[in-house]
Amino acid sequence: MLAACAGGTRTRSDTARTVRVLVYNIHAGKDARGTDNLARVADVVRQSGADVVLLQEVDRGTRRSGGVDQPAVLGRLTGYATAFGRTLDYDGGEYGIAILSRWPIARDTLVHLPVDPPQARAGGSHEPRGALWATVAAPGGDTIAVVNTHLDASRDDVWRRQEIRTVLAIADSLRTGGAATLVGGDFNSTPESPVQEATRSAGLRDAWLSCGRGDGLTYPADSAIKRIDYLYLTGRATCDEARVLEGEASDHRALLVRVRMQGE
Repeated sequence: MLAACAGGTRTRSDTARTVRVLVYNIHAGKDARGTDNLARVADVVRQSGADVVLLQEVDRGTRRSGGVDQPAVLGRLTGYATAFGRTLDYDGGEYGIAILSRWPIARDTLVHLPVDPPQARAGGSHEPRGALWATVAAPGGDTIAVVNTHLDASRDDVWRRQEIRTVLAIADSLRTGGAATLVGGDFNSTPESPVQEATRSAGLRDAWLSCGRGDGLTYPADSAIKRIDYLYLTGRATCDEARVLEGEASDHRALLVRVRMQGE
């Protein structure tokens, strides 16, 4: 099924394109103290110059966010196209992940990340987390597939190890279908964890290890001590630069990577 979804996403093999990708957990549009500041998140996106943005912890119509449709607001403030993937009914609205793009989003699909036994989530729901994949129609006829996810935050890896298997299957399907593919998000796991080992063993390449400088720590925003936010490269993609953007618009810092995409 996933292979069928990937159809029609081939990029031109004779071209290379630079794409700036931002990975950012926005904490439901609040800083670490719980202050609403979605406009500051939009500022981070604009000032980064990102072409594609992978966002986690996004609200749409929840009471805690004042009923705001956060993807729509961010789209309006940045001028970017938006895609939203609901992973949980929460607080009178929806909670999930989103993709913003400077270029048109040709299609998007949320894939659930099932775990066994089903995990209890906020509000007593057992709905699994998800991965949102989208195809972006870049100028010149290029098409780029991006996969955005937010893995479980429990101390134990038991749920994440199951979730990552589905994420890797999505990436493999897209690559098999000929798509130039990037995978990123908040993996809630540090580089030495079994989850990250499994991701690298599947052939995905941690962009930070390729072109980052320093430790790449992204959490918490005010005194980062963990690297849990990632962008992974596949196929012939390479990166020129990766850096963590300091700032406290969220409880995470944003990760910005300049990627050079080459047709498969």
